[in-house]
Amino acid sequence: MQNALVHIRKYSSIFYTLLLVFFLEKSSGESSGRLLSEVRQLTFDSIRAGEGYFSSDGNLLVYQCEKVPKNPFYQIFVLSLLTGEDKQISSGIGKTTCAWIHPSGKSVLYSSTHLDPNSLDLQSFEYDQRASGKSRKYSWDYDENYDIFSKSLETGQLSRLTKHKGYDAEASYSPQGDKILFSSNREAYSKPLSEKHKLILQRDPAVFNDLYIMESNGSNPRRLTSALGYDGGPFFNSKGDMICWRRFSSDGHNAEIYTMDLDSGSEQRLTDLKVMSWAPYFHPSNKYIIFATNIHGFNNFELYMVDLKGKRKPVRVTERKGFDGLPSFSPDGLTLSWTSNQTNSGKSQLFLAKWNHNLALQKLGLATGNDDLLLSNVTQGSWDKTIPDLSVEDSKFHIDFLTDDKLAGRLTGTEGARIAGEFVAKQFQKMGLEPFENDKWHQEFPFTHSAKVDSGSTLIWNKIAQETLVLEQDWNPLSFSESGVLEVDDLIFAGYGLRPKQLVNEDEYDSYTHLEVKDKCVMVLGGLPDSWSEEEKENLRYDGTYQKKARIARDLGAKGIIFINPESDEPVSFSKSFANEMISIKSLSLSKNFVRKVFSSNGRNFESILSKISKGEPYMGFALPKTYLKGKITVIRERGTGINTLALLKGSGNRNNNKLIVIGAHLDHIGRGRRSSRAKKTDFGKIHPGADDNASGIAALLEIAEYLSDLRQKGLFFTEHDILFVTWSGEEIGLIGSSYFVKNFTLPHGKTINEKVMAYLNMDMIGRFKDKLTLHGVGSSSKWSAFIQKANISTGINLNLQQDSHIPTDTTSFVSRSIPILSAFTGLHDDYHSPTDTADKINHKGIVKCAELFSKLLIILSSEEDLDFIEQTPPKKRMGALRAYLGTIPNYSQTDKQGVLLSGVTKGGPADKAGLMADDLIISLNQVTVENIYDYTDAIGSLKPNVASSIKIIRADEKLTLEITPLSR
Repeated sequence: MQNALVHIRKYSSIFYTLLLVFFLEKSSGESSGRLLSEVRQLTFDSIRAGEGYFSSDGNLLVYQCEKVPKNPFYQIFVLSLLTGEDKQISSGIGKTTCAWIHPSGKSVLYSSTHLDPNSLDLQSFEYDQRASGKSRKYSWDYDENYDIFSKSLETGQLSRLTKHKGYDAEASYSPQGDKILFSSNREAYSKPLSEKHKLILQRDPAVFNDLYIMESNGSNPRRLTSALGYDGGPFFNSKGDMICWRRFSSDGHNAEIYTMDLDSGSEQRLTDLKVMSWAPYFHPSNKYIIFATNIHGFNNFELYMVDLKGKRKPVRVTERKGFDGLPSFSPDGLTLSWTSNQTNSGKSQLFLAKWNHNLALQKLGLATGNDDLLLSNVTQGSWDKTIPDLSVEDSKFHIDFLTDDKLAGRLTGTEGARIAGEFVAKQFQKMGLEPFENDKWHQEFPFTHSAKVDSGSTLIWNKIAQETLVLEQDWNPLSFSESGVLEVDDLIFAGYGLRPKQLVNEDEYDSYTHLEVKDKCVMVLGGLPDSWSEEEKENLRYDGTYQKKARIARDLGAKGIIFINPESDEPVSFSKSFANEMISIKSLSLSKNFVRKVFSSNGRNFESILSKISKGEPYMGFALPKTYLKGKITVIRERGTGINTLALLKGSGNRNNNKLIVIGAHLDHIGRGRRSSRAKKTDFGKIHPGADDNASGIAALLEIAEYLSDLRQKGLFFTEHDILFVTWSGEEIGLIGSSYFVKNFTLPHGKTINEKVMAYLNMDMIGRFKDKLTLHGVGSSSKWSAFIQKANISTGINLNLQQDSHIPTDTTSFVSRSIPILSAFTGLHDDYHSPTDTADKINHKGIVKCAELFSKLLIILSSEEDLDFIEQTPPKKRMGALRAYLGTIPNYSQTDKQGVLLSGVTKGGPADKAGLMADDLIISLNQVTVENIYDYTDAIGSLKPNVASSIKIIRADEKLTLEITPLSR
C-alpha cells in the first residue's frame, strides 16, 4: 500500500493538471469550445523533460529528458503512445538535444556531444555543482562539440552526419525524409573573426547560429541564412517547401518568428512583438504557426498562434504564469504536445492535449467552413456518402475507414480508438439519432492500460562491494511483480519451479521437494525442460509461465522469486501485457552473467547444473547461502480512459415505462498486437487492423441504425420501446466497456437492469461469411427460435443456431444480469488477431445479410411487451479439466482490488445456494489465495464435487467466509 506522502503527491498532480485545464479553458474565451481539451501531463519519471515531436504515424514521440543514472544532462528517448514503452535512444554519455524521427519510422535524428573526451568529467562536475547547492539558473548550452547523428531503430547503428567544430543541432527531417534542416555556428570556428566578434563568440556563441540544409546522409550542406543573430529552431511544413524558425536580435534581447520559401529563399517575418518569440511549429494544415512568447512577462512564456502571412494579430492559446513552450502538432493536427513547468516540482515536463483546429481557424479569421481535420482521410462530403438502405458500399466505407493505418488498430484508450469513436458519433448524428445520456455521444470509463518500471527501482549485489546492477541490462522486474523493498540473503535454487498436478513421463515432478522457502527468495528457470516432448510441453504450457511459477512460490510463502531467461543471456524483458495483474511476490529476472556470478560465489557451476536439469528428470534444489541482493521494485500501473459510443432511437411510449432494446458491437481491437496477438514473429509489432474483429460488426451496426432511423422518419417503422445502439471499447482487454455500462446503468429506485433492458443483440466477427451465420444465445429465451425463423424467412441466410449463451464477448456483461442475448458470428480464421485481418478479405454481402436479419429482429422485438430469460450452465465441452462447478460468473472488467469480482451467479447453482451475489469479491477459495482469475481457476481445480469448502469474499468492505459445495461437471 502506498504511504500517505505518495497519495498527497498523486492528488497534488491531479490538482495541478485540473488547474492547467482551467486556465486553458479560460483562455479560449469561446462558449462554443476551447483550443485545448483533455490536457494531461505525459512524462513524470524524469527531473525535467521537453521537446516532444511526433512520428509520421503519430504513434511515437521522441523527446529529451534528464533521467539517465550518472548523467545530469538531457538524453534522447522514444515513447510509444500506444503501449507506454519508453526507450532510451542516445548513448547516455555527454549532452544530447533536439531529436526527430525519420518519416519511415526507422531511425532517430539527434545531436550529441558523446564523442567529446571530456564528457564524463563534465558530467561529474555538473553533479558536484548540484550537490554543493550552488544552483545555477537553467540556460541552454551551445557546446561546440555538438554533432548531428542518426540512429537506426532496427539495428542500433549510429551514423555521424556532421563533423565540424561548433554547435550543430536543432535538426529535423523533411516530410519526404531526404533533407535535414539544422542550426549551426560552424562558420564562427572555421573563418577568421574580428576581435569584437571573438569576444562575442566567447560570451554568446549562439549569436553566430545560422540555418543550414543538407542531404539526409549529411552530404552537401548549404547555408540558408547569414544574419547576425541566433537563427534556430527550424522546421519544415507538411509539404516540405517552406520552413519556419526564430531569429534573435544580435544582442539576444528579442526574437521574432520567420518563414522562408525554400525555392526562392525569400524570408518573411510573421511577428513584431519585440519580446522573445520562439519555438515556432507549423500546423499540418499549413495555415498557421504555433509558437511561444514572453509578451506577458520575462519569465512567463505562453503559447500563441499566428497566420502564415503574419497579417493578423497573434492569438493566445494558453494563460498560465510560468513556462509553456516548445509546441508541436501530431501529423493529423488533432493533438498538441508542449513543454510546461506546471508540475509539482516546477520542473518542465511534456504535456498533451486535444487541439481544436476549427476553432483555431475561427480565432485567426481563417475559417472556410470546410476545415474538419478530425477524419482527414474522409472528404467533407463523405458524411452523406452512405445511403439509408442496407448497402455493400456503405459497409466498405465503414470498414475502410476503421482499418486505416491512421487508427493504428483501435487499441482501447489510444488516439486511434478515439478517432474511431468520433467517426461513429458523427455517423449517429447524421442519421438523426440522439445521444443516450446528458447530451453526450460518449461514455468514458477508466482502465489500467499499461505498466512501467519506475526509474527509482534499484538492485545491489554484494553487501561489501555494493555493486549496482543496471536496469534492463543486468536485471528487470516483471510486470506482475509486487512493489516494495526486497533483501535477499537466503536464496534457494528450485530448478524449473514446477509443481504440475499431472504426471510427467509417468512420474511425479516437484521442483520444491524437500525445500523450505518460507520468507526466503527462490531462483527458478523460465519455461519447461527442452527434452520434454512437444505433447508434454503443450499439456504443461500454463505451468511453464512466469505468472504460474510466481504464484506457486507465493503460496509456499516465498518473499521473492528470481527468474532465469531460458531463451537468451539477457534478463526477461519487462512486459506491459499484464498491466492489470499483480501477484503478491517480488518478481525479477537476472541476466545469465549475474546468475553465473551467483552460482560461482557459492562454489557451483551454472552451466553444469543447467545441462543436467534441462534433461527433464527430477532434480533436487539447493540453497545458495552466499548470496546478497538488496533493492527496491516499483511497478507503476497507469490508468487510461476508454469510450463507449451510444445513440438512441426513441420509442413512442412513456420512457419511464417502456423497455430498452440494446444492440452493440465492440469497436476496439488490439493495436499493434502487444497483447494477445497471433501474428508471426516477422509481423510482431505491426498494426492489427481488425477488419473482421470487429470493424465488420460496427459496419453492420451502423447500417442497421441508419436503416431503422430512416424507416422511422418516413413513418414506416413504429416502436413502443427505445432502441440503444452502442459501440463498446475495452472488449479485447476484458469486456471493460460493456461491463462498465451495465454496472453504471441509471435505474429508478428499486429497479434492476433486467427489468428495464429487454434484450441485448451483439455482432462480433461477422465479416467472413462463407456458408452460414452462427447465432449464439438462442437458449437464453424461449422466444428466440420463433423470432429468428420469422425474421429469416425473407432474409434467407443459412443459420447455425447455438443454445449456449456463455461466449467470450460483450454478451457476458448482459447475460450475467439475466438479460436475454443473441450474438452473431461467422467463425474463427487464420487471420484472427493478426496483421492480416484486413479489409480486402471481408465478405460485405454477408455483413449486409446479417444487418438485414438483425434489423428484422429489432422490428419484431419493438412490438413485444417482454422477453423471458432462461438461466443456462456452461456446456460440458467448455469445462476443460475442471471437475467442480460453482455457478459463478466472473466480471472480467478491471478492479483496483486483488481478487475476482463476480458479475452474477447462476440461479440455483452452488454459489447461489451459498449466498454469493453480484459484486462480491472472492479473495480465497479452499484455502487458496485468489488475487486474479488465474488463481481462481487453480483454486476451482483443487475442489472435489459434493465436498464443502470455504470461500472468503469481500462484500461492501466487509470480509465474509461462506461455505460452498460444488457440483460435479
